[in-house]
Amino acid sequence: MNWKIHPIVVGTKVFDKSMMTYQYNQGKEFVIPLYVWYLEGGDKTVLVDTGEMHPICSEDREQAIGGRIRTFEDGLAEFGLKPEDVDVVLHTHLHNDHCENDYKCENATFYVHEKEMENIHNPHPLDYRYLADFVEDVEDAGQIVTLDKDTEVLPGIRMIHTPAHTEGGMSVLVDTPGGKTLICGFCTIDENLNPPPAIRGMEMDVIPPGTHLNVKDAYDILLRARDMADRVLPLHEPRFAAMRTIE
Repeated sequence: MNWKIHPIVVGTKVFDKSMMTYQYNQGKEFVIPLYVWYLEGGDKTVLVDTGEMHPICSEDREQAIGGRIRTFEDGLAEFGLKPEDVDVVLHTHLHNDHCENDYKCENATFYVHEKEMENIHNPHPLDYRYLADFVEDVEDAGQIVTLDKDTEVLPGIRMIHTPAHTEGGMSVLVDTPGGKTLICGFCTIDENLNPPPAIRGMEMDVIPPGTHLNVKDAYDILLRARDMADRVLPLHEPRFAAMRTIE
């Protein structure tokens, strides 16, 4: 089974670029897109994450990422869909900017690592981005399936445990016409995978994400993610904002 991947921007964040690239790009303001990834190809309507509930849809933010910012509903409408049409949601993790629209997908089954459910109900004080309010509706409705290992959830779609950013972080490996494509389930941009000469000169093949659980583990997980697919889609890379479809 081959799937097409449609990146839909449903929000942005503005912060120091070193939040993405560990000990590099300090002092540079950077805007990242927050994506919903619509996977089209089977008899199920599949999303990876649900994004922000109330995105800032400003001209300057759109110029910064090079593409349109939409609400969750408007983004789905571009493909003739409504939230109630969604059959499956695959969660990379449960920080609020990845799950704020879960409750709108009233007919969906949600796949998430069990560690994310543990952490959203009992977060460490440093991890303020876990907000249980955003998952309680679907949890109470029995819509959540928890995973504890790598799992093929549908033909051609496999969730891979990649705990670089959070303990239950999952990347999504998708069979596409262009080969095996990994939606990297932790906070990365192209520069993490393709460091400039100054970084490669330090004998580093990748730049670990700036927000991580353990920087050495994150470096190794990023290498493993890079090598398991024909191509990798970093979770917050701006260039996908201008693309309708990745095949």
